[in-house]
Amino acid sequence: MKKGFTFLCLVALILFGACQDKKQEEAWGTVDQVEPYPVLLIQPENAHLFTDYPVVLQGIKDVALRPKIDGFIEEIYVDEGQTVKKGQLLFKIYAPQYQQEYRAAEASIKNAEAEVNNARLQVAKAKPLVDAGIISSYELAAAEYALKSKEAQLTQAKANLSNAQANVGYTKVIAPFDGLIGLIPYKVGALVSSMSSEPLTTLSEIGSIHAYFAMNEKEFINFIQKAGEQPLEQQLASMAEVSLVLANRDAYHHKGKINTVSGQVDSQTGSVSFRAVFPNPQGVLRSGNSATIRVHEQLSEAILVPQKATFELQGKRFIYVVNAEGVVTSTAIEIMEKVPSSQSFVVTSGLKFGDTIVSADIGGLREGMKIKLQ
Repeated sequence: MKKGFTFLCLVALILFGACQDKKQEEAWGTVDQVEPYPVLLIQPENAHLFTDYPVVLQGIKDVALRPKIDGFIEEIYVDEGQTVKKGQLLFKIYAPQYQQEYRAAEASIKNAEAEVNNARLQVAKAKPLVDAGIISSYELAAAEYALKSKEAQLTQAKANLSNAQANVGYTKVIAPFDGLIGLIPYKVGALVSSMSSEPLTTLSEIGSIHAYFAMNEKEFINFIQKAGEQPLEQQLASMAEVSLVLANRDAYHHKGKINTVSGQVDSQTGSVSFRAVFPNPQGVLRSGNSATIRVHEQLSEAILVPQKATFELQGKRFIYVVNAEGVVTSTAIEIMEKVPSSQSFVVTSGLKFGDTIVSADIGGLREGMKIKLQ
């Protein structure tokens, strides 16, 4: 009887243990359930990269027009924003003192010419008298010296007239080239001079526009190293065209070209200045506009991964790599600072062609977790 009871107890324990194992297996199965995740096979791709730099736009020519003489503005012949032609009259300055100087210079010339003629007569008069022995050669020499002095005075008078004539010409301010008139801070009657704090106006030639931007020293070194043995001029000529993003975030419809790099690094900022030129046939761009220049770069056989497939931990970026059994492993990667778009990164190390990665929904993944490839 006792043996039978023991046997029944043993069977009950075995059945209870089996039930517990089944429950535990069911619980574990819920935890370890293999779920599908989207994956991506790493293959070589072409990548179009770009880097944005803030720029300030300037016309091909930007000239501040200032008066060369002191005086009052008598007439203003143009308006702000007006297109003008080379040689067109822009301002007239009232400065009567220069007219007086001009008339005085003319009178001085007439007086000097009369004195020169008189000195020539004295020389002509003295020569036959010297030849006849009536007067000494000393008197002839004195007359010739007097003639040279009067001729010098005539030359000085002509120079004074040219200077006075130039000053009179400076009362008229004309356009040195075709361009666009800027702001005109002065009105008729205002006193102006070459030392005035503001120019009469600014004339800009905006048929083409210069865009100036700066690279830091690291970017510039990378830029130079890409050229290899190629001269900088050839590298600039072979570079892809650059684009311009305007202040309203619209892309400017004409492409530009980088044509100049400054000869030295700015010791204050540690940067190197670049200049790009953009055509501006419709006059959309104006001097002083702010914009963003976009420098493009083309890569072949690049490793591209979705940004949403990566995560950061302690200053490093990681991605989940999947092996043939579907087990994920977090792998550290390095990426380029330049990005082809807001959705992708270019990986420079940590991945190779043929690797498979989890391409999205990585929030629930853990190291060593098994997934179903989708």
